Amino acid sequence: MLAVDGDEVTVAIVNPDGSRAEMSGNGTRIVGAWLMARTGRDVARIRVGPRTVFVRRLSGALYESELGEVEVSPKETLAGVEVTPVSVGNPHAVVVGDPAEIEELGPLLEEHARFPERTNVQVVRVDGPGEVTARVWERGVGETPASGTSAVAVAAATHGDGNVVVHFPGGDLRVRLERGCAWLTGPAEPLDELPACHDEASTDA
Repeated sequence: MLAVDGDEVTVAIVNPDGSRAEMSGNGTRIVGAWLMARTGRDVARIRVGPRTVFVRRLSGALYESELGEVEVSPKETLAGVEVTPVSVGNPHAVVVGDPAEIEELGPLLEEHARFPERTNVQVVRVDGPGEVTARVWERGVGETPASGTSAVAVAAATHGDGNVVVHFPGGDLRVRLERGCAWLTGPAEPLDELPACHDEASTDA
């Protein structure tokens, strides 16, 4: 759901299972692109939960989002698996291994007692400095082809500060990490108009 006020949008994110998500990296970027198409500006502010995400237009269909603080916790062993918990405003459990293991590890860790509100799960392979390949199991959704906050989580868990390209089955995202804060760059195709069945104050995201 969206509520529009000038160059600022307040977003509520609902998963397919009806649960609320605190943050969406790809979702906020897409909403930012949509708002810029309406305002003609090159920046937008997206309020989601307690955070404000700043989105700016780069070139073509590329947009950069300032997602804010990233918190990486010490590694833990859960259900026999080494996990790095990460918060990007929403919870993540990052496992370094074979991304094909996501089908097994995703549901196993999503509902682990360590995460009372459940968690997003990523299995990531480090391909080299500044480059990783990952698959994602989203809380309340299941496996998805790409995830913005998951890109940030795997970059932070495997690299710390710097620039990281994250390869997902659905495409690549770029993460920049500086002093515990994250910027996410990826594509978005803005819509020029709302569908006729929606009003300006509220629309599905």
